[in-house]
Amino acid sequence: MDTRERLIASTRELLWERGYVGTSPKAIQERSGAGQGSMYHHFRGKPDLALAAISRSAEELRGRAEAEFGGPGTVVGRITAYLRRERDALKGCPVGRLTQDPDVMADPELRRPVEETFAWLTDRLAGLLSEGRASGELDAGLDPVATATALVAVLQGGYVLARAADSAEVYARAMDGALGLLTAHVR
Repeated sequence: MDTRERLIASTRELLWERGYVGTSPKAIQERSGAGQGSMYHHFRGKPDLALAAISRSAEELRGRAEAEFGGPGTVVGRITAYLRRERDALKGCPVGRLTQDPDVMADPELRRPVEETFAWLTDRLAGLLSEGRASGELDAGLDPVATATALVAVLQGGYVLARAADSAEVYARAMDGALGLLTAHVR
């Protein structure tokens, strides 16, 4: 892994663990093993590096989600695969946690990949749910956009509840509940 990639990877980890304020250039340099000169050779400063790290986390989230969404099987099966995919529920979502970071949310550039990722995720789920409705797999009365929004909310809320309880089992129960609500609409 080259220096630029080590800097991005280290910043992603630190943002996830400490948030924006707690991610100092010194901590990034220490974790990445890169010197200050290398950091400023590749990035204009901390905001530029943070944007690259947040964008990379967002890209990876979309890629992992698309692997399940674009896979074989029924719509409900693909959504189930996505919701039940192995995750570190106690660490939380690397993109979702950024919504709790006031410095990220106050900066339109840093907030943009977070907003875009959740908009993409909601739209992608709504598209799948529409597909399920059109194929007759799901009830015609199911509202794809509202249901997709609820699924994203339960997913992110599952992380919050798991962290609060210090139990990944709470996250698993939240996913079971969301899927129970969804499968009630299977024809």
